[in-house]
Amino acid sequence: MEALKASIDPQRVPGHVAVIMDGNGRWAKEKGEERIFGHSNGVRSVRETLTGCTELGVKYLTLYAFSTENWNRPQEEVNALMDLLVRTLASEMEELMANGVRINAIGDLDSLPTGCRETLFQAMRTSQGNTRITLTLALSYSSRWEMVRMVQHIANEVKDGRLAPEAIDESVVERHLATRGLPDPELLIRTSGEQRISNFLLWQIAYAELYFSPVMWPDFDKAALYTAVLNYQQRERRFGLISEQVNP
Repeated sequence: MEALKASIDPQRVPGHVAVIMDGNGRWAKEKGEERIFGHSNGVRSVRETLTGCTELGVKYLTLYAFSTENWNRPQEEVNALMDLLVRTLASEMEELMANGVRINAIGDLDSLPTGCRETLFQAMRTSQGNTRITLTLALSYSSRWEMVRMVQHIANEVKDGRLAPEAIDESVVERHLATRGLPDPELLIRTSGEQRISNFLLWQIAYAELYFSPVMWPDFDKAALYTAVLNYQQRERRFGLISEQVNP
């Protein structure tokens, strides 16, 4: 693993890494366990990924923790996931503070259970002065929810005469997204071998490099993260230009 880490160019580490944490349920099923067993073991992978990103100098890590569609899962699993979030934040807070982690969240946070929402907001307030890395949890989030909300906000500003339609540009749209203030991800990782985006940061990943790892989320560790970053560093990021313009 150290050899992998040593191969990473510290000057070209992505500033923002986003992760679709997938495979908990299948990982648990393969072991003859309930799905929540996989979610519980996925906490270790969150810790590994956060620590690995921090050590590499990544400034922003965004994790797709719970989508708006996940509310349709069995109530028992939803309850267990919310309880896991609360217990994890409470147990990890001291270490998060020691490592300079700022907790952030995006999504329809009002839809979270009261206790879960209060624990989350407390963690955000406690860590708001930390600057080493920002950990954003996407909770009750989906891009379609975010875009509908963005259009509603802009439409209201136009209706109230505070914004002219011809003044709407990319900066106005970004100002009304849940990720306002965050840079766009440069690397998006999805685990478990699935190759789709699943309604996650559709606006923000316009120029992100996509990396699909075959590793189930509970098995995702620093070595898997380093492999993804090394793959990212092998890409030529052109942003619409040609190769000769990027590397004259």
